[in-house]
Amino acid sequence: MMIVDKLNEGFRFFIDLGAPAMMFFIITILSLCVGVSISRSIEGGIRMALALTGMSAVISLLTSAFGPALQNFVKATGVSLGITDLGWAPLAVITWGSIYTLYFAFICLITNFILLITKTTSTLNVDLFNIWNISVLGLLILHYSGNNMIVTTLFVAFVYALMLINSDVMKPTINELLDYDQTNITTTAHPSLLVAPVAMVFNKVIDKFLPFIDKFDFNAETLNKKIGFWGSKFAIGAYLGIFIGLLGQQSLKDTFALAFTAGVSLELFAFVGGWFAPAIDPLSDGITQIMSKRLRGRKLLIAIDWPILAPRAEVWAVANILAPILLVEAMFLPGNHVLPLGGILLTVLTPALLIVTRGRVIRMTIIGTVMIPLFLWGATLIAKFLTSASIAMHSFPAGLSKGALFSSVDSDPIEKMLAILFGKAANTLDLKLIAFSILALAGYILLFAWYHKQMRKRNAAIDETIQAQSAQNQSSSVKKVLKAE
Repeated sequence: MMIVDKLNEGFRFFIDLGAPAMMFFIITILSLCVGVSISRSIEGGIRMALALTGMSAVISLLTSAFGPALQNFVKATGVSLGITDLGWAPLAVITWGSIYTLYFAFICLITNFILLITKTTSTLNVDLFNIWNISVLGLLILHYSGNNMIVTTLFVAFVYALMLINSDVMKPTINELLDYDQTNITTTAHPSLLVAPVAMVFNKVIDKFLPFIDKFDFNAETLNKKIGFWGSKFAIGAYLGIFIGLLGQQSLKDTFALAFTAGVSLELFAFVGGWFAPAIDPLSDGITQIMSKRLRGRKLLIAIDWPILAPRAEVWAVANILAPILLVEAMFLPGNHVLPLGGILLTVLTPALLIVTRGRVIRMTIIGTVMIPLFLWGATLIAKFLTSASIAMHSFPAGLSKGALFSSVDSDPIEKMLAILFGKAANTLDLKLIAFSILALAGYILLFAWYHKQMRKRNAAIDETIQAQSAQNQSSSVKKVLKAE
């Protein structure tokens, strides 16, 4: 018993060092364990510590400025939006500050390896940083299930497996959208793309009842050029600050301060967020080399982060269009208590819309508008957990008043709802909750299976088109040779 107590004391001391220091040691040691050089291992650890520190500073900047204004906003408008959305940043800070994330990363790597050797997938996911998205789901189940590791492990492995299978089936569409040739092996396995099955349902509804809207589609790249700076993160943050300042009855001076602080914060979220991936690169490279050695001779798809889709102008055009729609829906949506702020640009949704609709802007906008409630309800549901977790890990955002809640309008809203449901069912063993969990899981699997079938039909059509074009090109070449002779 004394040994266990000593271990607990040591672990508590480690946690009390704070997330940046803790992750410095963890990333450095793990990198060394997978054969990374001492220099690169330490570099990765330092980068992770700096990324966590920087992100915490940006969150504090935003909440310190907006805390009083948001309280006045709620009082002045009577709208019950008392939960502040800080985007994906606090989730990354909390998850990468948790030792459980490394366990979930291990489970995900094992899952990926098993699926590869059984040829269930051809995707090797090297985007280790975004394991934090999966970690959120695991932490939710742990929290609500009373630390049931069996249910948690199975759910994490299940979601990760679907993510990899989805990556395979999306690849031909990604090739089409990005003009990749057939030999290209780049894909993405980002968890946010698991919302694609729901988007596919609405896309099929449009196919059946509103197919004529495609006649009115427009060029997103042209729209982005026309919008220019006014659609940037700087500008959208400024609009949001002015909006909150006016509704919160702030002085002119304070309203301008909110506008500029929000503009800087949204831009810094993206900038500092870019520090995380290089921090994980040494560890990711070491793990990739180990797995590749075990799979010699196999042609693998290499999955990286969703921004491989960022060159498509539709991703940004629709994100800009949906931003004000998100804010309006948040104010009037029953059951929502989150005021969108850090997640005002829905890049957790637009890449999936791009894949499903093949870049048709009007369809993306309509489907996105209908799907926004999922993200708001998901953010509302996890607010208490997220706030309590940040307090326990000493990372509660400065500027928020004691007792205030914050959350994140972020990816995987359906999976978060399932995680909470399964966690409660595992904890209480309530028969109704268990039955509802089984039905929800069955529905989720059936929806994914249907979506997967639709994507395979599309892929077959894409293959036929490529083969026809190839045959046509060969025929043209033969004719040119014959003519030359």
